Amino acid sequence: MKRVHVAAAVIRGEGAKVLIARRADTQHQGGLWEFPGGKVEAGETVEAALSRELQEELGIMVNAARPLIKVQHDYPDKQVLLDVWEVSDFSGQPHGAEGQPLAWVAPRDLLNYQFPAANAPIVVAARLPDQYLITPDGLETPELLRGLQKAIAGGIKLVSLRAPNGYDPKYRDLAVDATGLCAGKAQLMLKGPLEWLGDFPSAGWHLTAAQLRKYAPKGRPLSKDRWLAASCHNAEELALAEQMDVDFVTLSPVLPTQTHPDTPPLGWEEAQQLIANFSKPVFLLGGLSADDRQQAWSIGAQGVAGIRAFWPQD
Repeated sequence: MKRVHVAAAVIRGEGAKVLIARRADTQHQGGLWEFPGGKVEAGETVEAALSRELQEELGIMVNAARPLIKVQHDYPDKQVLLDVWEVSDFSGQPHGAEGQPLAWVAPRDLLNYQFPAANAPIVVAARLPDQYLITPDGLETPELLRGLQKAIAGGIKLVSLRAPNGYDPKYRDLAVDATGLCAGKAQLMLKGPLEWLGDFPSAGWHLTAAQLRKYAPKGRPLSKDRWLAASCHNAEELALAEQMDVDFVTLSPVLPTQTHPDTPPLGWEEAQQLIANFSKPVFLLGGLSADDRQQAWSIGAQGVAGIRAFWPQD
């Protein structure tokens, strides 16, 4: 069965809302909502296909777009490769040129709409930012909380509260304070034993590679309305993350780092190969900063994660 190559768009409007369209009842996966787009024709680039499809379907011209995620999915009757781009600027007023209903939806509300199964990772990618802050270790609590407050005020929307020295009561107390600081402003990802999951209902969970290896066969440990992430370093761990149905991963180290100087870096080429075989959002980590986002997007990543790069300097 030949894989159908589809160009699709996460179109951003006012207030970062996302435009979605309802599939006709007569179509494959009819009646469900989708991200606008269509088939890439032979000899056509993805960008050209996207521009053509959005003009035909919505009557808009694309002015600025970048790669967001590639998703391979196998239905019983069809195999698809969804080549998804984020459209940040367009001309014209979008309308259902083929009679399809449209909706502008806040990213968090995308969960209230039914999409084809292949679209699940796109819904996640559309809800995630392109920067992921991991808090540094070795800071006293007041300093850490001050820095966290500053980072959130500076626009950071996704934060992992690092627990490098085991999972002691001090971390739990810190997690309570961090939860308060992030409430309504940023998504907090905690680390620690899965027994703690019920104690922090608003937080997502970021699994270590060791936890991934231990728990992946048991499946996803929390509901889909909470974020689940994992630290991955190779193809085997990415496969476990897929098995566990995590929402996103960090992949590291891409470049040499100060924290792990003895770990051989993956390099951009290997990172790209690993991402190509993984259909969920990936944050690249290790020696990267916000300046590397463009390159990260170009190889299929959601964005970049970092400690020093995103931590506010006094």
